[in-house]
Order: sequence, then structure tokens, then C-alpha cells
Amino acid sequence: KTQVMVWNFKDRMLNFNTPPLKNTTAEPVWKVLIYDRFGQDIISPLLSVKELRDMGITLHLLLHSDRDPIPDVPAIYFVMPTEENIDRICQDLRNQLYESYYLNFISAISRSKLEDIASAALAANAVNQVTKVFDQYLNFITLEDDMFVLCNQNKEQISYHAINKPDIMDTDMEKLDKKLRENLRDARNSLFTGDTMGAGQFSFQRPLFVLADRNLDLATPLHHTWTYQALIHDVLDFHLNRVTLEESLGSEAGARPKKKTKKSYDLTAADQFWQKHKGSPFPEVAESVQEELDKYRAQEDEVKRLKSIMGLEGEDEGAISMLSDNTAKLTSAVSSLPELLEKKRLIDLHTNVATAVLDHIKSRKLDVYFEYEEKLMSKSTLDKSLLDIITDPDAGTPEDKMRLFLIFYITAQQPPSEGDLEQYKKALIDAGCDLSPLNYIKQWKAFTKMATTPANYGNSGVKPMGLFSRVMNTGSQFVMEGVKNLVLKQHNLPVTRILDNLMDMKSNPVSYFCPSFEIQDTIHSSIPRNKNPFQEAIVFVVGGGNYIEYQNLVDYTKAKQGKRVMYGCSELFSAAQFMKQLSQLGQK
Repeated sequence: KTQVMVWNFKDRMLNFNTPPLKNTTAEPVWKVLIYDRFGQDIISPLLSVKELRDMGITLHLLLHSDRDPIPDVPAIYFVMPTEENIDRICQDLRNQLYESYYLNFISAISRSKLEDIASAALAANAVNQVTKVFDQYLNFITLEDDMFVLCNQNKEQISYHAINKPDIMDTDMEKLDKKLRENLRDARNSLFTGDTMGAGQFSFQRPLFVLADRNLDLATPLHHTWTYQALIHDVLDFHLNRVTLEESLGSEAGARPKKKTKKSYDLTAADQFWQKHKGSPFPEVAESVQEELDKYRAQEDEVKRLKSIMGLEGEDEGAISMLSDNTAKLTSAVSSLPELLEKKRLIDLHTNVATAVLDHIKSRKLDVYFEYEEKLMSKSTLDKSLLDIITDPDAGTPEDKMRLFLIFYITAQQPPSEGDLEQYKKALIDAGCDLSPLNYIKQWKAFTKMATTPANYGNSGVKPMGLFSRVMNTGSQFVMEGVKNLVLKQHNLPVTRILDNLMDMKSNPVSYFCPSFEIQDTIHSSIPRNKNPFQEAIVFVVGGGNYIEYQNLVDYTKAKQGKRVMYGCSELFSAAQFMKQLSQLGQK
């Protein structure tokens, strides 16, 4: 979990891997942090620059950047044990860049590379300066308290495309199986034991570990969504909990338009609005942003009113705080200004982000796509033909149309006839669509029809509600006219349905790794060996995951009192990124 990861960094690695002293107010030891791209991706969603500074990090630099010597300061390294990185560390030792070196490797370093460092330290007369060397086993990125992804750098090596391409070797596909077995044998790095999990992280009962293949559900990663976090990931540039928007600076009338600038916003656990609404339907988010804005304006107006009554228009806060007791109300209001300004910053942040999302919803009719796809996946009655949407020039981009058709094709009990398929393909080509993803999905559908039963998406669907309330008035920041007010019905997606069957011990054939027994062979059984329902689970999707699936598991957990579920995936992709991989697989 995020708290455990932050604890590992704050109280261990960034404290020179020594336990912190209790009840101490001593100043932190000033040091520099050196990381590679992998380390940067792991740290950036967890710790802000301010938090690093509070822990004594005066500088944080990339390993392969040009770095000046700081001979009187210790350096903490957090890098992968690659040949290139080891060479650079050895170079730093030769150049005597720092006072001492604390080497933390993201994954285990081999003995031969460790010997290379020892040789370099010996040659540079810096053996005593290499103070500590640690294998941290932190080769994953924690994005939420209950969500992680394996890596961001070099993710093409474990992408859906990489493990589904026709020339994939059996030896490559068996790597994960081998790693799991090795992990169960290795007492230093067990999945469910050791103090790395943190006290109280898991109960005495082993958690359930569900290893899922992306191929069991290809519709969900293509689905147009309706919740805030998943929408941001789908339509905006959202990466490692940071969203980047293009914003126009504006220009004088008649003048040449100014260039657009990019602005980034961090969506963190400290943002209470984000924590409360990231899984909410977008219309609810828009209304909540407007409500927060109205509250802020009321508080701001109250401060201005009090200042006006006291005849203090334009006076600085220092003068106001000197007033006598009868101005306590005003003093209280002014003292809350820092909190008020932070609230305004977050309101502005979500106003800008939600407005950018709304622009996409309105220009691409994403509400129409979402509602129609929900009906396809739940086998509900359709109120218009698929061809009507594909041929509508105002409804979405070519990619939107292709995503919709692929969901239709994937979820159909029977594929369309050759005649109907040709009609659809002509309409898609006329709309500017690339048919390469369809070529792959046709092959996938033919294979899965022989191998397994189709995925069950449950009784999904949406319920149209009445007109918007707060966001339809003339003073609103959001012009929602023309956008449907859709409310989600709770349902379990395929991965969640599998998890539910396993956690509650429902009859379902499963495969087990059983650490307490011989692990040479996987145990196949229709009767789980554990007699009690599981309370905790880790779900990991090989081939890529998405925020729609994650949010579905979060909603499932909320409805199951006492249960805890963690979601992980080999990579986290948007629908556009997944479409690109399908296109590569479908190219002839």
C-alpha cells in the first residue's frame, strides 16, 4: 500500500536504512538523492518536493545527468542494477563526488555487479565511503493505496502486444510462472511474509492472489467511461498521478492568438475533493465543484464584508490582526485565509480539469458512447442502430467509433454475418477508422470461442436522471446543456466476478499455488483448500490494466464490509494506448 511504501522511503531508505529515533525533534541530516528513470517513476507519485526537503533531501538528481561534486554531503542512490547504472556509480566513486554512498537497488543486484562496485571502490580508495548496499525489492509503482503497476520504463517488453504477438516463445511466456515459484521459495522476498508488509498489513490468514490474463476481458479497456478518474485517464494526459492540460493564455481583440501553454496538476491523497470524487460519475463531480466554488465565494465575501464594516478596505493583514477583542470575528476569518487559499487552489485545479473533460464529452458525445456500450455489454435493448452512431459525423472521433464497434464485436454472442460485417467495415472506413484492431479481435474471438466461454459483464447499464441542478444555472462554471445526466448501476466486471467467486468460496474451478505444500506442480481443484472465505486479496492483471477495472473493484470492496482488495497490473494503459497495441497485432 501507499502508506507502507512511503514508510519504507521516509523511515528507512531516506534515513540511511536505519530505524528513526523516537520522540526526536533533531534536524534531518542533509543529503542528496540520486535516481534513474525507474527510481524517479517510483518516487514521484509518493513524495512531493516539499516532503523530500523535509526529510533532508537538498538535491534530487538523475544518475546520468551532469552532476557537480559535493564532497561533504552523503548521497543516497535509488537505481536499477543495470550495467549502465553500475558503470556510472563506479565513475562517481572514482571522481569522489560525495562524502559517502548509500546504494539502494530497486531489484536484487547480482554478485558479479556487486564485485564491480567493490573493485571500483578499492581502486578509488573509497571502500569506507560505500557505507551501505541494499536490495530494496521495490520494482513497482504505487499509484493508490490499493493500486500498483509494475513499471513505466521499458513497458513495451511486458505489454499486451509483447505477450500476444505470434512469434512469442514459450520460454518467454513461462518467465512469470518461474518468478512466482522462486518467490515462494525465497524467504527474503516472500509475497506474504516478512516485515516489508508493515505491521498489521495482512491478518494471519493468507490473502488470496488472483492472477488474471487480460484476454479474459478485452471490452473493458476499450470502454468509454463515466467516472472522474477513469475519464481523466481516457481523454487527458494523465501519467503517474499528474494530469497535464493545454491552456490558452488569451489575446487582445484583433491580435494574433497566443500559443497554448502546458500546465500540470498533481492529483494526490492530500486532495480531499479528489479522494472523495475520483470514483464518482462526472455529472456529480461537476455539481460538487460548483458547490465548493459557491462555498468559497461565500467565505470570501464574508471576509470582504467584515473588512468593509470595520473601514479596513485595503488594509494589510498585519494591521487587522492588531485589532482589539471586538474584532475577533474578523481576525478569525483572516487567520483562516491560508486554508481558504489552499481550498481555492484545489477548486481552480478541479475546475480546469473538469472543464477539459467536459469539452471532450460534449465535442465527442462521450455520454452517448458510454450509454450505448453499457447496453451492449449488459445485453440491454438498444434504442438506436450501431450504424447510426458510426455514420454520424458529429459523434466522436474515428477511434471512438472503432472502440464502440470492437465492444459490439467482442460482446456479441454470435459474430455478425459476412454481409453485415462488410457493411460495418465500409461505414468504419468511410468514417476514417483503421481496421487493424478489428483484424486482431476477429482472430482473438475465434480462438476464445474454442477455448473459453464469453466474459460475463453482469447486469450493467445506466439510468438517465432528470436535468442537472446546480450546474444548469446561469452562474455555473460548467455548461452541461446537451450532456446526459447518467447514473451508474453497480455491477461486477469479469475480473471482479472471478474475484467474488474465489473470495466467497463459490463453486468455481481454479488453479492454486500452495506455499505450505510441495510447489513443483500447480494444484488444480474445484474445491478450494481454504475453508474460510478470504478477507484480503491481491488481483494482478497480466497484459495491462485500467482505471475502469480498478474502480469496479473499489466499489465491490465498499459493498463487502471487512474485505480488502489490492489491484495491480503489468502496465496501466488508456484506451488509445490499448488500441495502438491491437492495431500492431492486427497489421497484415
